[in-house]
Amino acid sequence: MKTIRYELADGIATLTFDEPGSPVNTMCAQWQEDLTAAVQQVLADREAIRGIVLASAKSTFFAGADLKGTMRLQPQDAQQVFREIEQTKKNFRTLETLGKPVVACLNGAALGGGWEVALVAHHRVAVDHPKIQFGLPEITLGLIPGASGITKMTRLLGLLGAQPYILESQLFSPREALDLGLVHELVPDAEALRPAALAWIAGHPQAQQPWDARDYRMPGGTPSHPKIAGMLAVAPAALKQKTRGLYPAPEYALACMVEGAQVDFDTALRIESRYLAKLIVSPVAKNMINTFFFHMNAIKSGQSRPKWEGRYQPQKVGILGAGMMGAGIAYAQASRGIATVLKDVSLDKAEAGKAYSARLTQARVDKGRLGPHDQQALLARITPTESVRDLEGCELIVEAVFENRELKARVTKEAEALLAPGGFFASNTSTLPITGLARASARPEKFVGIHFFSPVDKMKLVEIIRGQATDDETVARAYDYVQALGKLPIVVNDSRGFFTSRVFGTFVMEGAAMVGEGIPAAVVEQAGVQAGMPVGPLAVLDETALSLSVHVLDQTRADIRAEGGTYIATPGELLVERMVKEFDRNGRAAGGGFYEYPQEKGARKFLWPELKALFERPSVAWDLQELKDRLLYRQAIETARCLSEGVLTSLHDANIGSIFGIGFPAWTGGAMQFIYGTGIDAFLHRAEVLAGKYGPGFAVSPQVKDTLRRHAPRY
Repeated sequence: MKTIRYELADGIATLTFDEPGSPVNTMCAQWQEDLTAAVQQVLADREAIRGIVLASAKSTFFAGADLKGTMRLQPQDAQQVFREIEQTKKNFRTLETLGKPVVACLNGAALGGGWEVALVAHHRVAVDHPKIQFGLPEITLGLIPGASGITKMTRLLGLLGAQPYILESQLFSPREALDLGLVHELVPDAEALRPAALAWIAGHPQAQQPWDARDYRMPGGTPSHPKIAGMLAVAPAALKQKTRGLYPAPEYALACMVEGAQVDFDTALRIESRYLAKLIVSPVAKNMINTFFFHMNAIKSGQSRPKWEGRYQPQKVGILGAGMMGAGIAYAQASRGIATVLKDVSLDKAEAGKAYSARLTQARVDKGRLGPHDQQALLARITPTESVRDLEGCELIVEAVFENRELKARVTKEAEALLAPGGFFASNTSTLPITGLARASARPEKFVGIHFFSPVDKMKLVEIIRGQATDDETVARAYDYVQALGKLPIVVNDSRGFFTSRVFGTFVMEGAAMVGEGIPAAVVEQAGVQAGMPVGPLAVLDETALSLSVHVLDQTRADIRAEGGTYIATPGELLVERMVKEFDRNGRAAGGGFYEYPQEKGARKFLWPELKALFERPSVAWDLQELKDRLLYRQAIETARCLSEGVLTSLHDANIGSIFGIGFPAWTGGAMQFIYGTGIDAFLHRAEVLAGKYGPGFAVSPQVKDTLRRHAPRY
């Protein structure tokens, strides 16, 4: 056996998981083969065995499935997957029905398949450390816990009790697991695991799983129980409303829970295997595994971070501008222990910016998530001021003033000289090219874009923009700063709109173009939502302000004119311009845009009734699938252009950035994975059809086609 060490001494059979050449243990093909061999050895030694210990030689217990192997699966592999899962479960059942006590020694994390390995044991002993995590995150990867996780968690916690841990992938610490009855004993450190395991074995010479006992009853009742039946009558509809039918994993998991609860244990396991075998070879699962596992790990491990030997840990950071963005950045910093100087033109405005943090922290205190003392400590880290001199000694200053070049240049020159030795300066601009803004800097190599998204306290993504002169050290320090805030950094090269704003613009303007074509606004909004976007394009335009879009359009026209060219606005941009300049519809903050916003308490927004008379044309035919394609393909093509032009340099920045920055549907795995999941040839054919109908926004150049083929992922 290559991945499992089997030892029998003093009546104790120890199976130590130790996958060679890997930092973690996984359910790779070799492990599955070794598990069968180990179980056969246990059967051969049965008479000499008093108890069985499951242990790990890694720093964690077990990581779960071999996801690289999963990415290579094809639809025709489903039958083989089913057989392999069934064999693994047969091995699990052999160990847990042997009559011998089995103990799992959980020295670290046990997630997904790793938690399912732990559930084989009759008794689970864990190291008591708050950073250790257990649970079943499979739904977040487009999968279900199919190696007995659904069946066992449902029987341990009941249909209602298990839902947060199966359908919502809620993880839990060792102490939380103890409270739930999922872990039976906690020890202070890894050295205490084996003695505790041996002591339990000595006191329990025979053992069985709860569901194998004659008097077993499912906690809370089976699906026929009136309370459970009432819940199940509405659960599928509620789930469908949440997933919009785009995410099969939670629907499969719920079906698995309910169907499995109505049959015997071994039949329930087989139902689970069938659902997993079908799901694991599906495009959605591959898309989500690709991005939420591999690409997310690439971001967290710093693959986009330039090679700089140092490590920046922010201590004192200044913020220029205490408006919505500046106030949000101040809160993000203070909540991570960073001393923050929040500067605005007056002390009143700076104090108002700090008050934003006070409101956010009070909400956390009211919910019991933050203690009053911690609230006071957090707020004490924010120093509001109107004096630029208070910025002296900051190792980083972030400019978050209005999107105006002259204003940004003025505050840059005013504050930059106050940086600590070796400090650097950042602009929070969302559209203005960093290279141009850096002209106001005395050290353009120490000038970088750090683009936060609104609201800062909720949005995880931060876009780091490298100007033409920005050096590697500055980009690396910006990356470290973003990670210190607990956020996800992506790195892009400078261009108009960078990556996220540029691609976001294609989504909202394609929606506006549809309205201009005479398609009902409600249909346009539905197309966005049913494609998987968080909200429709018109609602997003209102939130970000139509007037801001027109301001960006005017600035772009002026910039192109200054370069000797002429900017040709898209149909969507022209419609938004009409909304602002002809009809004074500037967006939500200004009282109304595509929607009306009633002031009465509890009243819901509704589409501006005049849209129907102004733009809608009953004679226009539309197809909902084509509208959804337009919204997704337009964004994906623009993302591919960014990659081809060198604005983006990696697929992981593209996919993570599109999902967390723009709201591109998670079921696709991101804008680039949407192309690869569709298939390059199929995608290009559809794009060509759309270009013929709706213009050059859908045209894919030879250079972009070449880029798509060169970057195609291989597993």
